[in-house]
Amino acid sequence: MAESSQEEAQLISRIRHLKHSAPVEAQPRVVAPHVVSGADLAEPAPPRPAGPVIPQFDIRPPARRAKPRKRHRFLVFTFMLFVVSPIVLASYYLWTQAADQYASRVAFSVRTEEQTSAIELLGGITELSGSSSSDTDILFAYLSSQELVSQVDQKIGLREVWSRVSIEQDPIFAFDPAGTIEDLQDHWERKISIIYDSSTELIELEVLAFDPQDALRVAQAILAECTAMINGLSRIAQEDSIRFTREELANSVERLKVSRRALTQFRNRTQIVDPSIDTQNQMGLLVTLQQQLAEALIDHDLLQDTTRENDPRITQAQRRIEVIEERISSERGNLGLGVDGESGDAFANLVGEYEGLIVDREFAEAAYVAALAAHDSALAEVRKQSRYLAAHVKPTQAQRAEFPKRELTLALIALFSFFTWSILSLVYYSLRDRS
Repeated sequence: MAESSQEEAQLISRIRHLKHSAPVEAQPRVVAPHVVSGADLAEPAPPRPAGPVIPQFDIRPPARRAKPRKRHRFLVFTFMLFVVSPIVLASYYLWTQAADQYASRVAFSVRTEEQTSAIELLGGITELSGSSSSDTDILFAYLSSQELVSQVDQKIGLREVWSRVSIEQDPIFAFDPAGTIEDLQDHWERKISIIYDSSTELIELEVLAFDPQDALRVAQAILAECTAMINGLSRIAQEDSIRFTREELANSVERLKVSRRALTQFRNRTQIVDPSIDTQNQMGLLVTLQQQLAEALIDHDLLQDTTRENDPRITQAQRRIEVIEERISSERGNLGLGVDGESGDAFANLVGEYEGLIVDREFAEAAYVAALAAHDSALAEVRKQSRYLAAHVKPTQAQRAEFPKRELTLALIALFSFFTWSILSLVYYSLRDRS
């Protein structure tokens, strides 16, 4: 009995030891296979409730303190070189060297006025004005052309305007007066900002200069030159519209002159104003003479039948017949009809020539009338269309300097420098890690 009690006590102590020394999982409760006696129930230390077991970790010693290395010093050096240095230099230049600039603004567009007639207005065509996109595109290209730069330079002296601040003081924003026209055109693109809205076809200019009066003069000169260019385009368009009709009118006038001159020469040569009138008069006279000849022949035949052969009235009738025949022969000769049955064509040729000249003159007159009507119609159409430059914002004169925008410029330089440094650093470390 004592031996069994001792074995039970050892088993209980071992179970308690296993409960406290389990590494992760809770140990299940072990029940002895034999009956526990009353002495065992009166044990002074009851079993502890099962709870979570704290795992044991192998904790290594802490890492060493970080120390600056060579690559860190390289990053700081490149940051100072690519970011801090440009910001410092730009700040020094913008606030100590860059001169103040004044802006003059002007805005305009190309308009085309089309005046309609009263009939068109009654018919519902009420569009009176509109803009020409092609002319606006041409004007936009003209604003950056070397021709405009040269004309404005000759008019107001752009070299003097943009070199009021010496190139030694402000080498970025000032212009070297010894530069070529190409250099002046490049500087023009820096001083003249062109904004073109293709939807509304409006053009806005911003002109910079070191003096507000100079900026105003440059803007006014640009507006004047653009107006002259648009007027020139309008004149060319009008000339193209009426050039063909003018040429046709000139040809018809010359043709009419030639036909009339030929008719005048014919009349001077033949001494006949109108052969048709002369022919009618002479033909009437010839018909009358022939009627008289017929009557004379009838009278002569009657006398022969009723009188003797030696009757003086017969002789008188024969003489009358001879005179009428001579007159008829003379008139026929004048008409070119021939004598004694011979056909003549002299007067007929004159009549034919005259009729040909009359036809040429009538055709020339009709062509002249048609050409004149077409020319007048083209002139009226040209007068209905008027192309001009409309400035809805006149050149303005600045009261304070707005350029250069130092804060914005410095911010852009800082942002660009920082992005450049960041990209180069990332590229460097990516290449370093791959190697």
